[in-house]
Amino acid sequence: MTPADLSLSVLRAVRRAVDEGALGPGVEVPERVVVERPRTGGCGDWATNAALRLARDARMSPRAVAEVLSAELEKEPGVGRVDVTGPGFLSITVAGSAAAGVVAEVGERGVRYGWGDGLRGQRVELAHRDEVRARVHAEAVRALLVAQGAEVRLREDREAAVVVRAAHYDPAPLGVDAMRWALLRAGAGDRVLEGAPLLVQTEGNGLFLVRYAHARAVALARNAGESGWEGEWVTAAGVGAPELVALLEDWPAVVEGAARLRAPDRVARHLEAVADALLDFQHTVLPVGEEKPSAAHRSRLALAEAAGTVLAGGLALLGVSAPDHL
Repeated sequence: MTPADLSLSVLRAVRRAVDEGALGPGVEVPERVVVERPRTGGCGDWATNAALRLARDARMSPRAVAEVLSAELEKEPGVGRVDVTGPGFLSITVAGSAAAGVVAEVGERGVRYGWGDGLRGQRVELAHRDEVRARVHAEAVRALLVAQGAEVRLREDREAAVVVRAAHYDPAPLGVDAMRWALLRAGAGDRVLEGAPLLVQTEGNGLFLVRYAHARAVALARNAGESGWEGEWVTAAGVGAPELVALLEDWPAVVEGAARLRAPDRVARHLEAVADALLDFQHTVLPVGEEKPSAAHRSRLALAEAAGTVLAGGLALLGVSAPDHL
């Protein structure tokens, strides 16, 4: 269950509570609610402040509203448990294995996992100056907005406001991929990355890190296939990798947030985190020596392949290639 799916579940729970009169008269169902990771010390997989937002109109305490919503939310498919915490936060535990859900959804949606309709119906015109960084930034923002359902028109305008500082070096020697990463990995108001380090194949180079991790995911699947087996989610027992699973779960929210804020650097930073987690995890995926592939191995491979797909999809949004071999 993605954050977008869970947001819809919360909205349905609110709508039922309003329709049944459990929140009193005068309460309107909001257009959207925010679902995010619990704060430090919190519980569950996700949390929302929907009850706090509704308490004033309901003329009830936030905790009382949260108690009403928790009962409704637990009726939703995919929701295992709902706890009321703090002044009225809803802490939600997703039913079943989070990893199983992520693997299944990535398998179904492929590199478009993370695309959504959070901006559907919006029409956006992006105007940019005729300079390399402004153009590349506008192209990446356009891709993110389209991935969230917006209709985007991109045009060059010499009078457009400069929203990013132009690069002070010739990007041509870098090649397309390194050039785009240099321009997009930095925040809009920050100086672009130095070009030379991006051409060095070390894990300190974010571009190499992400593309290498993707290539490793492809290699793991290839090696398994040569041994006569493939990735398939079978069991959560012995799989581990909670950090990697959490990062993959967060991916749809990262893409939507980057689109809303027009911040491709958020995508690049998250890809680096996914790559780090995948490279830490990769050593557990394949059997060692004469060991036979177990259910855990098959599930680990399925998770690694899902991570590789997310890396490829994220690089595509930035206009950067994801080669299978490095």
